[in-house]
Amino acid sequence: MITQTLIYYLSQHPSIVTFRWSHIQSWGSTWSFLLTSIAFYLTFCALVHLFLQIFIKRGRTVPLGPIPAAYSLFMALISAVIFSGILLSTAAEIQETRWFWRRSKTPFQWLLCFPLGTRPSGRVFFWSYMYYLSRYLHMFRTFFTILRLRKLVSFQLVNNSILTFMSFLWLEFSQSFQVLAILIATLVYSIIYGYRFWTAVGLPCACFPFVLNCQIVLLGCNVACHVGVLSLHFMKGGCNGIGAWWFNSVLNGAILFLFLNFYVKMYLGKRKEVISEAMEEAEMMKVKDK
Repeated sequence: MITQTLIYYLSQHPSIVTFRWSHIQSWGSTWSFLLTSIAFYLTFCALVHLFLQIFIKRGRTVPLGPIPAAYSLFMALISAVIFSGILLSTAAEIQETRWFWRRSKTPFQWLLCFPLGTRPSGRVFFWSYMYYLSRYLHMFRTFFTILRLRKLVSFQLVNNSILTFMSFLWLEFSQSFQVLAILIATLVYSIIYGYRFWTAVGLPCACFPFVLNCQIVLLGCNVACHVGVLSLHFMKGGCNGIGAWWFNSVLNGAILFLFLNFYVKMYLGKRKEVISEAMEEAEMMKVKDK
């Protein structure tokens, strides 16, 4: 009974089945809203950071109490709901529309490559819309970074802006690959935010950079899926929204470059710290020997 109720509310509810991406009916669906929101996000983050630099002494952080832990739990649940919803909706959509494309594609190929003429309506696009709206919730984590660490991380700003822009393009152009991308992303986000909540409440953390490794897995899966979309586009007679996909690929390439640059700097920085600490210990030992 509970399972049937969940299936109904996640994939069979009339508001999900009859969903249609529209600039008039869907909140936040216009280009002006998207660009204004991203500009406001970047400007407001810069102003908050500037305010802290001017009015609060260096080394002092703003206490946030249980807010980061509650936020991590909330985002983990939101990501899990979107993952479950789009998974069930994808299964239902494949079952109902397979007659239209089964001669040319397998279900997995459909996940990577929508048939030409696909419109942004129905179950999977409802959850794509939910994912797009959730990208604005992801932006709040930037403020926690600014308030707690007193840092304005450029990678975080650019990454959030690009991912929000890409999720808008998925809906606007009914872009192929978005279902698989959302499934992978929401699964990884639910794990990452669950882990952040775990550590925020004082439970032991992993002995390796858990979040960083999850992000590497996410980027690796995205690269592999992009290769699959490109192959199917030329082998199966075209994928819907391929123009937006090319632009998306450029943005994903920018994220990958920024992430690798950030990762290398962090890794080398930690390595230098370890080497300097080892040299200090060696010098202390020499002094003691004397």
